[in-house]
Amino acid sequence: MSDQTPRILVLGAHPDDADIKAGGTSALWRDAGFAVKFVSLTDGRMGHHIMTGPALVERRRAEAKAAGAVLGIDYELLDIPDSELDDRIEYRHRLIRLIRAFRPDVLVTHRPIDYHPDHRFAGQLVQDAAYLLTVPGVCADVKHMDRVPVILFFQDGFTKPCPFRPDVVVDVYPAIDRIVAMLDHHVSQFYEWLPFNAGHASEVPEAPDDRREWLGRQFRERIGPLAHHYRDHVNATYGVEVGHAVTYVEAFEVSEQGASLDHAARRRTFPFLPAPEEEATTHRKWWVDQPGKAR
Repeated sequence: MSDQTPRILVLGAHPDDADIKAGGTSALWRDAGFAVKFVSLTDGRMGHHIMTGPALVERRRAEAKAAGAVLGIDYELLDIPDSELDDRIEYRHRLIRLIRAFRPDVLVTHRPIDYHPDHRFAGQLVQDAAYLLTVPGVCADVKHMDRVPVILFFQDGFTKPCPFRPDVVVDVYPAIDRIVAMLDHHVSQFYEWLPFNAGHASEVPEAPDDRREWLGRQFRERIGPLAHHYRDHVNATYGVEVGHAVTYVEAFEVSEQGASLDHAARRRTFPFLPAPEEEATTHRKWWVDQPGKAR
């Protein structure tokens, strides 16, 4: 990692993916003084049951900008229509240029295993671009990187062909209100399209304060089970006494296509996690020596 301020690039397939999958950890990174940028690889023009096209794109750009302002970060949307992301060379080269321009120490994105083709292709594009970031002759108009960044995958619940394996778990309780504040700005999604698509649009309150309270409950119910599901990993990170009290986490898996998240990189990347000497010695340090995993 660089000797300068650590730089984090969170790449979602759609506007709001970065917020809902890594918003809490991003808030903690910002608290630590890190440079953080969110990027949506698509413009979100299909994500609504009434609006489509340029009008929806403008609306979603404004929503993303407002969400980014909660953390004081730049939130960029590319002009690729959602539902049309794929692994064409043109998109790979756009991604290489984008990553090189920001020069992140850490890149966070989807696993290439998911229900949504845009999510899958986002992960695939990152994997395909990873090594080529260091090749001077590829996209030679933008200076190559000296090394591939650490690449982390968002948590997901898909199990085939391989389940998500957490390498890092982060207690995001201190940032939970900021996550909800970001999601609250994505009005077209969390109060309109997603409730409609899930068949419970009638449950959304009309008053803004009531809506936000409702959204907060919905989000806490969604994220709450993760702490229980990954309790062994939480306890290994925070110690049993603290770990059992952790209620909300975000989890990430290290990609083999990225740089090693060794102890030094882990401490620099996640300064808000306990240092190894502070961790419970009775628990296996699960982020090292796992067969088949790059560290």
